[in-house]
Amino acid sequence: MTNPNDGGGVTQGVGYDRRLGTFDATMVVVGAIIGGGIFLNPAIVAQRVGTAGAVLAAWALGGAIAVVGALSFAELGARLPRAGGGYVYLRDAFGPLPAFLYGWTQLLVINTGGVAAVAIIFASYTADLAGAGQAWVKPLAVGAIVLLSAVNVAGVRFGSWVQNAFTLLKLGALALLVGAGVWLWAHGGVHPAGARAGATVPGPLVLAMGTALVPVLFAYGGWQHANNIAEEIRDPERRLPLALVVGVAVVVVVYVSANAAYLSALGPGGLARSTAPAAAALRAVAGRRGGEIIDVGVACSTFGILNVFIMATPRIYQAMAADGSFFASVARLSPRTRTPVAGIWIQMVWAVVLAASGTYGKLLDWVVFGDWIFFGAIVATVFVYRTRDRRALREPSPWEAPDGAAASAARVGGPASRFRAPAYPVLPGLFVAAACFVVYSSVVSNPRNAVYGTLLIGAGVPVFLGWRRRAHT
Repeated sequence: MTNPNDGGGVTQGVGYDRRLGTFDATMVVVGAIIGGGIFLNPAIVAQRVGTAGAVLAAWALGGAIAVVGALSFAELGARLPRAGGGYVYLRDAFGPLPAFLYGWTQLLVINTGGVAAVAIIFASYTADLAGAGQAWVKPLAVGAIVLLSAVNVAGVRFGSWVQNAFTLLKLGALALLVGAGVWLWAHGGVHPAGARAGATVPGPLVLAMGTALVPVLFAYGGWQHANNIAEEIRDPERRLPLALVVGVAVVVVVYVSANAAYLSALGPGGLARSTAPAAAALRAVAGRRGGEIIDVGVACSTFGILNVFIMATPRIYQAMAADGSFFASVARLSPRTRTPVAGIWIQMVWAVVLAASGTYGKLLDWVVFGDWIFFGAIVATVFVYRTRDRRALREPSPWEAPDGAAASAARVGGPASRFRAPAYPVLPGLFVAAACFVVYSSVVSNPRNAVYGTLLIGAGVPVFLGWRRRAHT
């Protein structure tokens, strides 16, 4: 058994299967970010800022913040390319309790609730396209969860094939949307850029922009899933940072272009009033058929992001179990498929319960702010690692050769050995500040949910203490 504290957590000599290349990892990044947000959240943003220029500025600013976060995760992934990603960084930098609370919240609500919610969206669109009734929605959602769980149990390669295919399909649907916007612009069918939507947030533009960034940043979230599968990427110290930076950059271009298409087809007022802006934009060009095409795109998009959630997060549970903070069986990888089978099945069962019972919506409302608490905390670990770097450079071990400082730098991730996020400490600090703003805005907008969510996250403390006592008896 390897030492769980080195982040690997692999038991009985079975390690993860390094099968994924740069393209596969990039598709995970892109597929984990592009879900339902780009098809729904633009209307909320238009309601809050009112003008076309402000809408595009909000999505561009959110994209810049996402790139900063991806750069920090790229550095962390290069430093510790271990399965479990954020869990490993939090444990190594801040200790086992914050790391456990991150994994606990992912399993209890954030990831499993997200799986349930996305599965219901996928099933709703699929049932509508097939002409089936609402009675089919929950069975389809449960079937999708079970099917994709089985695919990912069979091996990371199979999960990656599904991911690549559906990410390319969703990008194709968005390319059609952007093409529709360009066509409308070229043919003069563009709504006046200055037409206002009637912003719902009174006061200065800065305040309106701040509130608009909340749905924008939620739509940009998801790149962290690639770090969870770092041990299954070939040469992760080099490929993972490249996949993160390229993947997030692709999403920024797609999101800004998609919003430009919405504005070309609908104008800011029409965008603010639309409940399905993507379908409305394509209908303006291709009629009813255009709406059906984008419905297929939404179904593909949600199916793809569902696969990412199911594939990546069980690596966190496996790392927790290897640390003695979860069922011992979850720490073991299948000798045949080299996947965390028990973790995938446990996640599947709980997600199915949430989807079938319909309780995921309330739980997600309670803890959605917690996702950004952990986002900010994970990026904050960069400061811990950089501080350790400086100490190692200043204080070489007495048994090292005269060039021991250089050797020490290589061990802790010196500039010559690993990717380093640029403009430190400014950019990571700005991302942590942005995460704090999202949390603050979520709490202010619904303090009751924040109280319930805090209690739900805090319930992990006695669970953690119970697991630790069990591990030491």
